[in-house]
Amino acid sequence: MASFSFGAGNARKLLSIPLYGLGRLATLVIPRTADRWVFGCAVGVTDGALALWNAAGEDLDARATWLVDDDAQAAEATRRGIPWVRKNSPRGFWRTARARVVVVTHGFGDVHRYAVSGAFIVQLWHGIPLKRIGLDSPVTTRSRILPASRLVRALLAFMYRGATRRIRLIPAASHRVRGRLESAFALADERVPVTGEPRVDVLSAGTADHRRGSALAALAAACGRDGVQHRVLYAPTWRDGEPDPAVPDTGEWRLIAEVLERHDAVLYIRSHPLGAGEYAPPDEITGRRVRMLGSDLVPEITPLLPAFDALVTDYSSLVFDTSLVPLPVIFLAPDLERYARERGFYGAYRDVAGDDVATTWIEAAGRLDAVFADPAERERRLARARELDARVHTFHDGRNAARVYRAILTALADEPHSGSREGTR
Repeated sequence: MASFSFGAGNARKLLSIPLYGLGRLATLVIPRTADRWVFGCAVGVTDGALALWNAAGEDLDARATWLVDDDAQAAEATRRGIPWVRKNSPRGFWRTARARVVVVTHGFGDVHRYAVSGAFIVQLWHGIPLKRIGLDSPVTTRSRILPASRLVRALLAFMYRGATRRIRLIPAASHRVRGRLESAFALADERVPVTGEPRVDVLSAGTADHRRGSALAALAAACGRDGVQHRVLYAPTWRDGEPDPAVPDTGEWRLIAEVLERHDAVLYIRSHPLGAGEYAPPDEITGRRVRMLGSDLVPEITPLLPAFDALVTDYSSLVFDTSLVPLPVIFLAPDLERYARERGFYGAYRDVAGDDVATTWIEAAGRLDAVFADPAERERRLARARELDARVHTFHDGRNAARVYRAILTALADEPHSGSREGTR
């Protein structure tokens, strides 16, 4: 079952308004240190935040801190030699309140959410949006508190817009993507530079063979060796707490297994970190032909994408990431009309998915069978992926994080700082 929804999250925000107010008052009197940075990421010590950290390298030296959620993240930070403090501890509040630069990938809750006011906030985000996000999406202002109230929705929209105005920089993969981010976060052009996304540098750096080898090794470390010829990634998107309509029934599981058996393949299921579907294949299929690849095993999937030979998805931003590999994509969207009506897309869905969207696993399994059996069909889908890549990614040199770091330094140099230049105490 889903672990989060906008309705529940927004209800908590409304109840936390006094804490936001106290945090704002505290940051008005606590001076920010000119050379201090804090980093945070909802899924761990990874994603674009880690890419940016590595790009900054010795420039930040001991002036940056990672804010962690739990023991596992603390252990990972220690393994990487990254200084850390607990995000929601008094030290986490103090480090966030004193830092001039705050780097996040999902939201202000990646760091201490009540101490971000007045910081130079870098929002790296976590994927090119296909579905509408932020202020462009009606789900952003849902709440379990008086869910039908226009006043509550207006208050949440006001709070969200006020929060996004604090973002000083959010990198875009291309000018096409830039417009989506400007709209979703209500930001001016100069705050959304086209630099490429740091999180996908790993899909461009080095040779294709090296990326494939590294990804296979990481997949084996997480899930054990599978000893198969082909690997398929299934990545359904999050439905804001609603059940996943694409969970296969028993007959569909058996059909999926037949296709996988025919082509010596394994299906890896990557449910969204915020809401896992109830995927329970029959015992004789589990492990042999179907494996789970949840965020508990692999917090960030991007580095593992070159290990796969095909992607099955509905509305996930992974379709844009895998275009860099590239991978053939089978679209499975049983609730397309409802999702388009309630959530909406940037542009037309068919511009990304084409005209052969599957609505059942029976159809999707047939398309997957064709990808592995027919080289012409595989090449047709690869050509679509390459065309999509050309539309949404401006850079392919593995230096997106370096460009973002330079853009931050340039923006900081142009912005006066009134806080203390003393070290953190």
